[in-house]
Amino acid sequence: MKYYPAYIILLMLCLVNTVFGQQKVLTPVQKDSIIQILTTTASTDQQYRSQLESVQSKYGGDSPEMKTLFRKMAVADSLNLLKVAAIIDQFGWLGADEIGREGNTTLFMVIQHAGIQAQDKYLPVMRAAAANGKAALKSLALLEDRVALHHGKRQLYGSQVIWDMRTNHYQVAPLEDPEQVDKRRATMGLPSMAEYLSPFDMKWDAAQYAKELPAIEADFFKKQVKN
Repeated sequence: MKYYPAYIILLMLCLVNTVFGQQKVLTPVQKDSIIQILTTTASTDQQYRSQLESVQSKYGGDSPEMKTLFRKMAVADSLNLLKVAAIIDQFGWLGADEIGREGNTTLFMVIQHAGIQAQDKYLPVMRAAAANGKAALKSLALLEDRVALHHGKRQLYGSQVIWDMRTNHYQVAPLEDPEQVDKRRATMGLPSMAEYLSPFDMKWDAAQYAKELPAIEADFFKKQVKN
């Protein structure tokens, strides 16, 4: 009997099922193939990201070594997106009960690391999945924030923290209604801002942030336009 790699099996199954539209129930073979693909994809997603801190510390953030690492990461992200997009387009956003918690997290992780076109496309899909218990609300909050900021809007949940080159400190990216952020975070199963920012050596003061917000916002979106 001839054995095929998991991604080949999935591709063949997708081609066969295309004529019937999005498939609702996985067969055992499809489930095993998808889990294998997502396990490999998760490793590939972190392969270069796990090196970022050490390479930056050794060579500097603007070094040729860092640029090479970013290029490798971009290629890996593009290949991972092809695999994950094929799975979601064919089978929908699969829950942890179907492909395991790690596989379910990998779907989000790959979309979170993709370009804005993919994020725009799959954000509504993830919203529906979260409403049906097939995607984590915590993960959805992160994607919501990232997409909002890309489109020139303030984030809602405060998940996006950036490095301020002028002050050499971390900074919360533009945030809507800072005084109410902890209430919004609680609805998504996220810890308070004070707890979330602790690993960044940051203290959360909503009132002070609100005062600084206009300047933070102007600087953030100005840099975004340049990039």
